[in-house]
Amino acid sequence: MNSLFNALVAKRIVATVSALLVMAIGCAAGYWQLSRASTKIALATNLLARQQMPILNANDRAWTLTEASERRMTARGHYLPDAAVWLDNRPRPFPAGASGNSAQAGFYLMMPFRLEGGDEVLWVNRGWAPRNQDNRETLPPVETPVGALNIEGIVFAHPGKVYELGSGNASPVLNRPRIEQNLNLDGEAKLHGWTQSPFILRLEESGIQDGLLREWPPLTTGVDRHYAYAFQWFALAFAGFVFWLVSGLRQYKRQGFVNED
Repeated sequence: MNSLFNALVAKRIVATVSALLVMAIGCAAGYWQLSRASTKIALATNLLARQQMPILNANDRAWTLTEASERRMTARGHYLPDAAVWLDNRPRPFPAGASGNSAQAGFYLMMPFRLEGGDEVLWVNRGWAPRNQDNRETLPPVETPVGALNIEGIVFAHPGKVYELGSGNASPVLNRPRIEQNLNLDGEAKLHGWTQSPFILRLEESGIQDGLLREWPPLTTGVDRHYAYAFQWFALAFAGFVFWLVSGLRQYKRQGFVNED
């Protein structure tokens, strides 16, 4: 037994440490992927539970993010299309089970919505539209309802963020739509000098032919991918152990330790 230990470990310190490192990295990364999947499932479950709560009305009073986050909300007012912000580099959303080119680049159309009966503004994610492949500055044609209307959606802290170099446009032009990487709610409030809700409303309306797509994917999107990645990492750790063991046994046999025992 001592001879076997010497052959596998004592005389192969570098190989043993390397194998332990590979196994540690593989197991750690695998567990991390599993935790990511569990987190997504928990978030989706929490979101579904909050959506079952009574629907809030944005016109009733000024709601806080804590009160309204991930809740369904209705609002009555009118859009302010001249202050719209097109969020760039957003992939096309697909609901569960749908197929298509999810790598297609496009925009989220963020448009301020002035609530009826007051001066408060609510930012609305109206949906996704494809980007012009020839000219990024050419905005997609969409239709915006004129006058007062009722809308309904789900409250989120922000429409999602992408990596952005620098701090964006330091002096944006007012009263015209613009393209940005991310939406800064506090910055928009200061820029326009208006009072606004501390969250955004993602529209859930479907079947409206306005040039925008609102088939939002569930929060559990990607869970299967996390499980696949976890399997790959665990397989790497197992392969590292097997390689270390098999190479050690071969060396053990070559040195004739079996016959000595």
